[in-house]
Amino acid sequence: MRLLVKFFSRRRNWSLPYALFLAVFVVMPLVLIMVYAFQSKDGGFSFENFERFINQPEAANTFIYSIGIALITTLICLALGYPAAYILSRMRPSSSRLVVMLFILPMWINVLVRTLATVALFDFLRLPLGEGALIFGMVYNFLPFMIYPIYNVLQKMDSSLIEAAEDLGATPRQVFTRVVFPLSMPGIVSGIMMVFMPTISTFAIAELLTMNNIKLFGTTIQENINNGMWHYGAALSLIMLVIIGITSLFSDSSETDAANDGGLL
Repeated sequence: MRLLVKFFSRRRNWSLPYALFLAVFVVMPLVLIMVYAFQSKDGGFSFENFERFINQPEAANTFIYSIGIALITTLICLALGYPAAYILSRMRPSSSRLVVMLFILPMWINVLVRTLATVALFDFLRLPLGEGALIFGMVYNFLPFMIYPIYNVLQKMDSSLIEAAEDLGATPRQVFTRVVFPLSMPGIVSGIMMVFMPTISTFAIAELLTMNNIKLFGTTIQENINNGMWHYGAALSLIMLVIIGITSLFSDSSETDAANDGGLL
């Protein structure tokens, strides 16, 4: 007992449970994905899973199509989310918190339930399920993830910078383009990251809103793993992880540039 008390009396030892959790549930799955991705069916080291992805037009076309859907969804979310976040940041704090809560409230419901409700809505309106329904469902599910980061940055923006620009004779348009928008770039980058990557990897929304007629990259990964093709599914997952890593690097550099620009302003 004394040894246990002495062990936890050191503050750094309290991080061991978190390190153990990360090792078991984060590091180990990533290592297994890499091991399976570079293994052949016989268990030897091989690049055949990646060669199969390159040589099979179906998987490559699904990947490209998923990127296109993700880009369209992200652009629509940005076009709708930025004005909403800007208006919310200009409202009184009590009113803005209420509206933000209304945006976040649907997120408390499981994504499958929200998607099934969208399917029921399209059936009620007698609208066909397909690509249009897929994009609508994506925007509906991921729009709050675009609004909140931008709103959070705009809300914390120093109003004295806007006042200084106005005192120097800047028009409202110049204030927005040269002060507000550059300083809100970290929120925009975070919102794009939170919308773009989940859109590529999702599969349940596509299956429900298109009656499984349209496949995204996440659906391809799920089907391969469910069919016992772990090696090929792991290779596809690794490709997705590499894209996430590259996107994260670009987002970090964009946030750094935005912060530098904000400092210059």
